[in-house]
Amino acid sequence: MKLYGKSKQKHKKILRMLPLFMAICITGCGNTPPVDSNPVQTISPVAFQPDGTETPPPSTQDSSASANIDTTPEPTPAPTPEPTPAPTPDLGPEPTNVFESDSWWLSYGEAGAQTQPRGNAKQSDLSWYGAYYLGSPDEKVVYLTFDCGYENGNTELILAALKKHNAKGTFFMTGQFLETAPDLVKQILEEGHEAGNHTWSHPDMSAYTDKADFQKQLDDVANLYFEITGTEIGPYYRPPEGKCSEENLRWAKDLGYHTIFWALAHVDWYQDNQPDPQESIDRLTSRVSPGAVVLLHNTSDTNGAIIDDLMTKWEELGYSFRPLSDLTGP
Repeated sequence: MKLYGKSKQKHKKILRMLPLFMAICITGCGNTPPVDSNPVQTISPVAFQPDGTETPPPSTQDSSASANIDTTPEPTPAPTPEPTPAPTPDLGPEPTNVFESDSWWLSYGEAGAQTQPRGNAKQSDLSWYGAYYLGSPDEKVVYLTFDCGYENGNTELILAALKKHNAKGTFFMTGQFLETAPDLVKQILEEGHEAGNHTWSHPDMSAYTDKADFQKQLDDVANLYFEITGTEIGPYYRPPEGKCSEENLRWAKDLGYHTIFWALAHVDWYQDNQPDPQESIDRLTSRVSPGAVVLLHNTSDTNGAIIDDLMTKWEELGYSFRPLSDLTGP
């Protein structure tokens, strides 16, 4: 009985202490864990690919930041419109009865008046074929051209005068000139001048009735010029002695040539009967007019002697010099 009473008291003591023991276990002996004011952000772990490379974790950027990004698409710029090409002038129907005679001629007005001459054909009719003898009446410009049938020592003098006056000319070449003066042909090109086609043998082209024969006269010159220089001859054709038909004009146009006549010349082609130098200067300055295509022969000793002074006289009258390409276009 005495043993049982002691055991009972012991059990009561244990029972009294049990709540305290349980509280200690629950609270960690009275040490309450601190509250973290900055909780650790959970980040997805790096994933490893089978080859050992790392795949970065997905972005944890605040979705509110992306909401502030302007997602408005950029405006598509309006396409630049293509420039409208200039309309091709309507030249109307092909003219008839263009020439008043078989050979080119000119009728001048009062000497010194600087009025454009009347030709064997109207410039308006010639324009239908891309042919010219005159430019604008409103500009004091002349176009210097030289017919080169052969060489006799005057071409060098002409080239020197052109260089002195910073002028460009067009040299209409025959087969004979090309064959006998290839070095001059190259010099003419190197100094910036243009070459024109004056036919292979200088025949009466108005007598040709077959286009193939007409074309051969021009092709033979063009082919040899290319052989000598490595460049194409200019798109200019001058009929020998100005003899031409409407059919010739049409054929030349089909072959890509501008037929070029003239508005100013003098009788300089007779080698044994050359004109007086001063008389030639007077004639060529009194008859000059705006837009005139000038024809001089490279074989003329008079031209070789006066060309520098003649160009000076024209400049004193207010004229400047331009190449045929400025008149005809490309």
